[in-house]
Amino acid sequence: MTVGTTKLHLAAAMGVTAQKKTVLVTGVSRGLGRALALELARRGHSVIGCARSSDKISSLQTELASLNSAAASSSSSASPHLITAVDVVSLSLSLTHTHTHTTPTIKAPYRSDTSIKELAKLVVESRLIPDIIVNNAGTINQNNKIWDIPAEEFDMVIDTNIKGTANILRHFLPLLIEKKHGIIVNMSSGWGRSASAEVSAYCATKWAVEGLTRSVAKELPPGLAVIALSPGVVNTDMLTSCFGSSAALYQSPESWAPRAATMILSLTTEDNGASLTV
Repeated sequence: MTVGTTKLHLAAAMGVTAQKKTVLVTGVSRGLGRALALELARRGHSVIGCARSSDKISSLQTELASLNSAAASSSSSASPHLITAVDVVSLSLSLTHTHTHTTPTIKAPYRSDTSIKELAKLVVESRLIPDIIVNNAGTINQNNKIWDIPAEEFDMVIDTNIKGTANILRHFLPLLIEKKHGIIVNMSSGWGRSASAEVSAYCATKWAVEGLTRSVAKELPPGLAVIALSPGVVNTDMLTSCFGSSAALYQSPESWAPRAATMILSLTTEDNGASLTV
C-alpha cells in the first residue's frame, strides 16, 4: 500500500527508533508476534508479551534474556521485558439457573476478559505502561465453506480475533488515557479489506477489526491513536493452513519484522483511524 510504504521510507530516514519505547505485543509465541517482539528487543525497546503457550513463552523468555545479556551494561543486567503466558480470551464458567422449582445452577463455559484484566494489573504493578500496543494475537479457520465450519471453530476465531482485541482495548486504553499518550495497532489483514472463499470466519473477524478500529478512533482523546495494520502476505503457520506448501514462496516473519517494527514505531496521532499496510 502506498501510504504504508511512504511512511516506512520516511521513518527510516528520520531514525524514529532512537527513543526507547515500551511495547505490548499479544500472540508472541510464534509467527509475526514472536518475530516482532525479538526485533523490538534487539533495538533496545522494552517488550511486554503474552501468548497461550507456556512452553513457547518460556523459549521466548530465554531468547530475550540472551539478547539482554549481550546488550546489558556492567551496571545493570535486569531484564526490561515482561513475557507471560496469558490468553486474550480466557475460558470461564457462567452460572445459569434452570426454570424449575429447585432452580439448580448449571455451569456453562464462555470466554471472558479475566486474564487480560490481570495482565493490565501486572503491567501497572511492574511500572511498564506501554507506549505502543500491538493487538497481534489471532487465529484462522481451516479452509472450509461456511456450512462446513464447526460452530466451535467459528466461535474460537471470533473470540480470539475480535473479542481478544476488544479485551486488550477495554483494559489497556484507560492506562494510556491516564498517561495521555499511546498508539494502538490492531493487526488486520488483506482479508479485512477484501474476501476469499473458505475463510469466511477469518474474513468476518478482520472486517470487524477494521470497523472496530475506525469506531474507537472517534472515541479517543487527544494524544492517542488507533490504527488497523495489515502485515501483508507472510509465511506463517496461518498462511500455510490456507496456501499449503506455496506459503513458502512468501517472506518469512524474520524478514518482515524489521520493516514492520520501523513502521509501527513511526506511527503518530496523525494516523488515528487509518488502515495501513506494511
